[in-house]
Amino acid sequence: MFRTSTKAHCARDGAVGALLFAMMLISCPVPATASDFGVLLQPGVAVPLTAPQSERFETGGGQSLKMLFGLNRYLDIGPSASFLYLPSTTAGAEAGVVWGFGGSARLKRPHDAESAYGISPWLDADALFIRTGPLNRFGFAAAAGLAVPIGEARAFWFGPLVRYLHTTQGERAGFDNRDAKLLIVGVSLEVGPGRKTPPEVRVVTKEVVREVVREVPTSTVKCADRDSDGVPDIVDRCPDVAGTQDQYGCPEYKKVVVKRDKLELKEKIQFAWNEAKLEDASLPLLDEVAQALKDNKGFRVQIEGHTSSEGAEDHNQALSERRATAVLDYLEAHGVAKSRLVSKGFSSSVPVDTNATTAGRESNRRVEFVVYFILLNDGSAQ
Repeated sequence: MFRTSTKAHCARDGAVGALLFAMMLISCPVPATASDFGVLLQPGVAVPLTAPQSERFETGGGQSLKMLFGLNRYLDIGPSASFLYLPSTTAGAEAGVVWGFGGSARLKRPHDAESAYGISPWLDADALFIRTGPLNRFGFAAAAGLAVPIGEARAFWFGPLVRYLHTTQGERAGFDNRDAKLLIVGVSLEVGPGRKTPPEVRVVTKEVVREVVREVPTSTVKCADRDSDGVPDIVDRCPDVAGTQDQYGCPEYKKVVVKRDKLELKEKIQFAWNEAKLEDASLPLLDEVAQALKDNKGFRVQIEGHTSSEGAEDHNQALSERRATAVLDYLEAHGVAKSRLVSKGFSSSVPVDTNATTAGRESNRRVEFVVYFILLNDGSAQ
């Protein structure tokens, strides 16, 4: 049962708690990247569920503080500290005070997921050293909640939670030896470094291209046009190869659309089922991708492999990496310098459609070409 705490007990408990918390922080490893770290503050209302606590104490409140480090995109671990205060049902009697220190593990939906507005359901579990009055005991807690991102940067998360706290009671003479059980309902406030802000993508329409071209002859400022196709470099998506106004200064490829931030494919790259072997039907498409990259020598691209959510995560991650590498190898073999290419697998973490339907899963199995760096010459601006 909970023992009421005197001021001396509170001071002593606070000192012990601070020491334990500092030791946990010192011993906790620092993650490889800042994006793997988060601080959670979780205030809530605490309700005793069983006697004798439900007979001696009223509904109270408290909060938990957690520092979690990501082992991977789905699992976080780290130290936790909790404090609960339960008013006494008897006038003049001392309230119940609970301190808890230990470790926490959280299973979550990855914070970089794009579907469902980025909402991240989570489950966590805590193993705790519990201090109530003069008693030291073991306790554990389990909780479920939702984390909703605030803003595009995803540095702040907010959402509801429900936690069950169970404190064990060994056999002690003169004490009620029943375990203490409480329910805490509250909110979770999380702060972290967030994700990197993507570079601003400027929308250049055909009308903008025509307007710039129309103004060039009468302008007193000379606009650079490296490929002499009549489309100034400031709006030319292919400044090193002659093209047309309707194609934003690019040649008219049959299967590829060149954009400022990516190469958009009009067809899907096909692979053998559950393998990284390219199907022959996709080779003409890749030949045209290679030609577009050779035409645009300033482009460097990241080849991104994506899968549907079927199968084990480790298998999907490895498959997405192998498929992206297979495309990179093909482009290199067909004249594109390897220094301009990088491949990366994303498994099923960045879906473009639902994984609940066959058509949606098929859409999510894909390879994309992202232009992540553009070389600009002659003082031109991107």
